[in-house]
Amino acid sequence: MQNFSHIPVMLEECMENLALKNGGIYFDGTVGGGGHSYEILKRTSPDGRLIATDLDDEALAAAKERLSPFEGRFSLHKSNYKDFAKVLEEENVEKLDGAILDFGVSSHQIDDPERGFSYRAKNAPLDMRMNESASLTAEIVVNTYEEERLYKIIKEYGEEAFARQIARNVVKARAEKPLKTCGELAEIVEKSIPARYRFGGAPCERKTFQAIRIEVNGELDGLYDLVLALTRRLKKGGRIAILTFHSLEDRAVKEAFRYMETPCTCPKSFPVCVCGKKQEIRIVTKKPVTASEAEIAANSRSKCAKLRVAERII
Repeated sequence: MQNFSHIPVMLEECMENLALKNGGIYFDGTVGGGGHSYEILKRTSPDGRLIATDLDDEALAAAKERLSPFEGRFSLHKSNYKDFAKVLEEENVEKLDGAILDFGVSSHQIDDPERGFSYRAKNAPLDMRMNESASLTAEIVVNTYEEERLYKIIKEYGEEAFARQIARNVVKARAEKPLKTCGELAEIVEKSIPARYRFGGAPCERKTFQAIRIEVNGELDGLYDLVLALTRRLKKGGRIAILTFHSLEDRAVKEAFRYMETPCTCPKSFPVCVCGKKQEIRIVTKKPVTASEAEIAANSRSKCAKLRVAERII
């Protein structure tokens, strides 16, 4: 295993907005290398507690080592953050003082060619699994999905203007021989995009690889409901901080927060409220927080990040 590296994005902004409390119980649903978790434990009293999850075995091993100075104050689970309720039940925890989710792919996952996340790793296998024991891989997606399904994934998840051409050319290429490597897919993507759009901006393969990664890992499945459910496990005054790196992720978080902040949903023509809905949260970040120019210069992967924070008020 290579040394696991992941630079936590907007670390100070996250810590400040979580309004950490001594003795609190915190949940980190995407522990990665343990950067955010380390700071939560460091900045709270010894009677504080952290519960964290991740699907990546290497991330969990790295987090365990990183958090070792706080032995006895944290517990790590190999689990999807969407299954947080089961994890909290195992830990005998009903309510949380705070929670953080960082939906970014770790630097280690991208940079390790064997994981198959990067279009730059030409000979890497088409994998892209965050959970290496999962059955669905990028190779299965590009070689078995029907053209229309591939098109919709690349169009929606990648927001790729040339999704139709890419999907069509993937199907043509795999008819001759199955696609096995990141390089083979990257070459198809590049040839599918007109030359005048290939240069001067972000690498043309990025959007397609992002889309397939999201599909492989089910990253957007149930995200809106997850935000509602996890936020409702906060104590009054507890805060949740969520870092997103994709417009669809950010939209789900934004809409979930907006719904929870809205009180009565009855039509304005109704003389009295009959829905009984109450305001559940206060949105702390009226506009999403973004990384500073200095952070972007030091860590280019923070450029697309958006941080939204909400506080439970009931």
